[in-house]
Amino acid sequence: MAETLKPDICVIGGGSGGLSVAAAAAAFGVPVVLIERHKMGGDCLNTGCVPSKSLLAAARRAAIMRSAGAFGVTASSIDVDFGKVHDHVQRVIAAIAPTDSVERFAGLGVRVIKGHAKFKDRRTVVVGDVEIRARSVVIATGSTPALPPIPGLDEGPYLTNESVFDLTERPDRLIVIGAGPIGLEMAQAFRRLGSEVTVLEAATPLAKDDPECAAVVLDQLEREGVVICGGVKVVRVKHARGSVSVTFEGAGGEQTIEGRYLLVATGRKPTTDGLYLDAAGIKYDRTGILVNKRLKTANRRVYAIGDAAAGQLQFTHAANYHAGLVIRNALFRLPVKVNNDAVPWVTYTEPELAQTGLSEAQARARGIKMKILRWPYHDNDRAQAERETHGHIKVITTTKGKILGASIVGAQAGELIAMWTLAIAQGLNIRSLTGIVLPYPTLSEIGKRAAIDYFTPSLTSPWVRRIIAWLRIFG
Repeated sequence: MAETLKPDICVIGGGSGGLSVAAAAAAFGVPVVLIERHKMGGDCLNTGCVPSKSLLAAARRAAIMRSAGAFGVTASSIDVDFGKVHDHVQRVIAAIAPTDSVERFAGLGVRVIKGHAKFKDRRTVVVGDVEIRARSVVIATGSTPALPPIPGLDEGPYLTNESVFDLTERPDRLIVIGAGPIGLEMAQAFRRLGSEVTVLEAATPLAKDDPECAAVVLDQLEREGVVICGGVKVVRVKHARGSVSVTFEGAGGEQTIEGRYLLVATGRKPTTDGLYLDAAGIKYDRTGILVNKRLKTANRRVYAIGDAAAGQLQFTHAANYHAGLVIRNALFRLPVKVNNDAVPWVTYTEPELAQTGLSEAQARARGIKMKILRWPYHDNDRAQAERETHGHIKVITTTKGKILGASIVGAQAGELIAMWTLAIAQGLNIRSLTGIVLPYPTLSEIGKRAAIDYFTPSLTSPWVRRIIAWLRIFG
């Protein structure tokens, strides 16, 4: 006989967003059912953010050793044991996994069911022989790699983010299709660990980021020996025993390159197959499940968050942001509205590339009259001490100083962007960042100097000088 559960919330998907909803609801004493068909922690823990940053951390150590001579420290030799690099990545995953485990969530009071969920009707979710009739359902099924229709691709092995971290030996030659954040992060990591790397991109590399900031990243990768070919069309892939060849067309005609492994990093697609969304009256398309500003679907009882929701930013922290909105709306009936202008993102290459709020292009597209502020890393004392002088900050404000957006390219950009994200979320004026006292010497002073630069034109204003001269009369 089928078991019937009637929780307040049913969460489909045990990735970052789904776990955040489940944990928060349980903390408020609300009955929750969480369904996960694969690994708890989802893509972020197992095949995404955690392993990629762990691999990048190992690669960074190799790069630091190679550049240590400038500090008077010489490494006699650098030996990369890729098997041990793989072990490091897996140990990091294992260290974090208990936080996302079935056992932990069961301890929080969440009923965790392993299996494939599907809708039976507008109110009922079925998994195995269990039926769940919840007041609210949250779809947090995430996304999977989107594979381009390249002739020959499926005729042999290739890597995606779901398999690249399983490698236990370093590829001597790696071909990467896709020059977005994932493709370029992996390109730099493998290059620093000793692989020859070529990246192929149909459009512009890092096309979603500020072009002048992205150019700094691309320049650094090319300096390190990563070959980046933008504006090319991959014509076909041919697999052979122990190798792969990729033929592409560009401005110089048709070319073929060979490698040991092929990594496909051409974006993500929402995971919605097998959910029987039609049975629940939920509308969707190839971009994901259609939601309104409150993240509700066409079925008023059902929310969709994270990568599964159409038109939303595909980041772990965006999914967690969505989770908070759902909790506020589902449990407390508070009005909520997604504001993607306040969601930052970071490409974790070196230098890092971070963006929050509006870019210059977005501000222009909205017809906003703006001011653009910049300050370089090389004018910062801490950057000089660390020899991290490659990069700058770029801030977008209205003509009256309201902060609209910021792009940072350089060391620790992902950390430095937090201050600007807060400023945008709170609707602050640039004046608020000129008066804060920051510890010296820190990279955070770069942002403050950019803020001060907003007022530089007023220093030469005749009116300001007249006021100062008049005040001098009084001693």
